[in-house]
Amino acid sequence: METAGHDRAAGRMGVLLALTAVASVAASLAVGARLPADLRMVWWHPEILVALAWTPVGAVLLRHRPGLKVAWLMVVAGSSAAVYVLALNLGPWAERHDWAVAGFVNWLGTWLWAVDTYALTLVLPLIFPDGRLVSRWFRPVLVIACLLPAVVCVHLTIDPDVRGWHNGVSVYPFGEIPLPITVLIIGTLTAGLLSMLVRFIRSAPDVRRQIAWVVYPGIVAEAVVYVAENSPVGDPLRNITIVAVPICIAIAITRYRLYDIDLVVSRTLVYAGLVVVITGVYFALVGSASLLAHGKGGALTGLAGAIAAGAVFEPVRRRLQRTVDGLIHGERDPYRIADRLNRRLQTAADPGAALAAAAEVSRSALHATGVVIEVLDRDGRTISAEDGVLGARPQLIPLVWHGEPVGRLLLGVTRTPDARLSGVLARNLAELANAARLAADVQRSREHILRTREEERRRLRRDLHDGLGPTLASLAMTVDAARITLKTDPEAVDALLEDLRATMGRTIGDIRDLVYGLRPPALDDLGLEGAIQALGGVVATGDGPKVDVRVEGDLNGLPAAAEVAAYRIVQEALTNVHRHANAGSAEVTLCLNGDLHVTIGDDGVGLPMGLRSGVGMSSMRERAAELGGSCTVGPGPRGGTLVRARLPVNGAHP
Repeated sequence: METAGHDRAAGRMGVLLALTAVASVAASLAVGARLPADLRMVWWHPEILVALAWTPVGAVLLRHRPGLKVAWLMVVAGSSAAVYVLALNLGPWAERHDWAVAGFVNWLGTWLWAVDTYALTLVLPLIFPDGRLVSRWFRPVLVIACLLPAVVCVHLTIDPDVRGWHNGVSVYPFGEIPLPITVLIIGTLTAGLLSMLVRFIRSAPDVRRQIAWVVYPGIVAEAVVYVAENSPVGDPLRNITIVAVPICIAIAITRYRLYDIDLVVSRTLVYAGLVVVITGVYFALVGSASLLAHGKGGALTGLAGAIAAGAVFEPVRRRLQRTVDGLIHGERDPYRIADRLNRRLQTAADPGAALAAAAEVSRSALHATGVVIEVLDRDGRTISAEDGVLGARPQLIPLVWHGEPVGRLLLGVTRTPDARLSGVLARNLAELANAARLAADVQRSREHILRTREEERRRLRRDLHDGLGPTLASLAMTVDAARITLKTDPEAVDALLEDLRATMGRTIGDIRDLVYGLRPPALDDLGLEGAIQALGGVVATGDGPKVDVRVEGDLNGLPAAAEVAAYRIVQEALTNVHRHANAGSAEVTLCLNGDLHVTIGDDGVGLPMGLRSGVGMSSMRERAAELGGSCTVGPGPRGGTLVRARLPVNGAHP
């Protein structure tokens, strides 16, 4: 509530100052109507327009955004111009009527124009559009800009005759004032324009468009105002620029998307450059031809110059257009942007840094307020990188790699981006997204391998510590008991030795199971093909399905890890067939063709609806993923269930 009250008070203050400014101008004109023509202010005085245009526009902006410093600056400058306008007519009136305040009013009318002039031309470029400096390095410039009206006041108080006149308007000619003051004014103006250039380069597209709305008429207005200080300039041109600037400021702050100001600026720069180049070509050719012809053939010389200027018009226009577009919009060639993106990606340390670099390049290339690159990994988790502020209604561009959606690009833009540029970027980002997915898969595989290794070590430690260790200790105690009993009761030793033999048998079985858990002995005894045939024979006993094993290629010399993975996948698949498929037959195919392809199919009932992967299916997929392969479980082509596994074998030959 307190903030709302403060905002209303600011809005009312702006309106009050605007009404006061208008009233001051009206009072000045009323007083001037009663003065002789040689004493009154001219009716087309520019400060009248500053008071009547800048103050009301600033008040309107304060109604919408009470804390806007730019609006307060406009209102204060316009109010100062209104007081100055009143002083110009009130001073001579006070002198004619011998008022005591005549000297003070005339003193205000000597220098008060400096407040609105330097506030609007020197301070405004430093703080537009958000009221803050673009860098702390410009703080001294802002201090100087604020002190310059006081410097001018002191100077004109000491030497009021330095002020000149042009069509009834006082001017402060640089040629007549001290050099240090001239340097301060020109230097501060240059620093203000540099500040605006730095802000334009650093800002988002929306802020750039706001700056363009003000810079375009502002530079023209400043040039006209400062040139008018030293040379005659048409009053209508000066007055039009004075009124146009506050209107453009209002549009820049409230409706900067109303028109495509970029297009206006682009066309202006292009055609201004064309005028300079064509004029230069024309006069250079005419001058050269005149010198060679010794002043003869003037008509032919002019015709030749016109033809030459016309010939270079279109090539120069195209080149200038590309140059200006590059300055305003940045690089627009999609393949150069793709090359820049690839160069940035080559220096990235990891996929996360690569995504961040890609987001930065994409935001700059598409002139977006913000960009988010989202990558969807194979587990449904999202990897994302963000640059800038996305906004409320972002545009979405899907990232598709070889027909598979791998992510999406979200853009916060003020207008639709170039389709050709966004298409090339999307293809490159799709490659990056797929690489990020692969990197995430590799990282998860490494983590899984580490977890599996540690779990295996823990299992071995538990089996050795909790199983084999106590058993061996028990055997040692039994041996000690047998030795003691042998001395006192030899006949009882036989029972102890029999118990010792049974415990040793169980221990040997435990060790065999432990070794079997590490690697099935059948692989060493029978090879992979024989071990799987034996496994099929075990499954087929009793009421189990008949298992047919087919082998394509020589399986000798396969890596041990591939053999164990293939054996365990087949073992788990056949166990599922036996327990759940209600199948009459199953077929196992091992094919070595670059990679080892393992296929297990059956003629059973197939997969139930809404099946969730259990431990067995997850185990098969994890064993394949550990080797960099894959494993899928789905319906068979002729019913039943089909398990397909691809296991890289690191260079084994078929």
